[in-house]
Amino acid sequence: MTKTQTFIKGILVENPLLILSIGLCSSLGITTSIFNALGMGAGMTFVLVMSELVISLFRRHIPASIRLPVFIIIIAAFTTIVQLVLQAYVPALYDALGVFIPLIVVNCIIMGRVEAFASKNRIGDSVLDGLGMGIGYTIVLIAISLIRELLGGGTLFAGTAFKMEIIPEAYRIGILNSAPGGFIVFGIVAALNQLRVNVAANKKEESK
Repeated sequence: MTKTQTFIKGILVENPLLILSIGLCSSLGITTSIFNALGMGAGMTFVLVMSELVISLFRRHIPASIRLPVFIIIIAAFTTIVQLVLQAYVPALYDALGVFIPLIVVNCIIMGRVEAFASKNRIGDSVLDGLGMGIGYTIVLIAISLIRELLGGGTLFAGTAFKMEIIPEAYRIGILNSAPGGFIVFGIVAALNQLRVNVAANKKEESK
């Protein structure tokens, strides 16, 4: 697998949310605004890239019998950095994300990638894998939050100085701001992605 394929797979081929369907808890819990989605996506990407980098660097020195506790300690260290930085410099985002920040430690995406990839591959490839997975995760978060914030809340960029009121309250779809609404929007985004995959597969078959 080339370096480009390693990077791209996390965005399209093995997108953690749309294809692998892992890490859904945070994606449904915080995607009521684009601001939240960007913050969570950036935090997850940082933790993912740095954890894969460190674990790949020391992969030959981590005993197999204690690898999971070691992985958790490394992930927890970088999660703590994200938590403290947000608390100090972006308190509004810190308050909005709430419990989902410390839960990054046990996020299935990060644990899955450090176990399946970083612990078996070189540093450069591991960083590209983490970056691709993080960007793929963030793109889906933004797509879901764009629909939920715009149609459910009638705004864009709520929680920032750039907040815009787009849709009058009487015309908003309030259910999209609830937990069931999160599942509905995720289902729509996943279905659109599957349609893209099917169309690409059909074109490939026709070209043979």
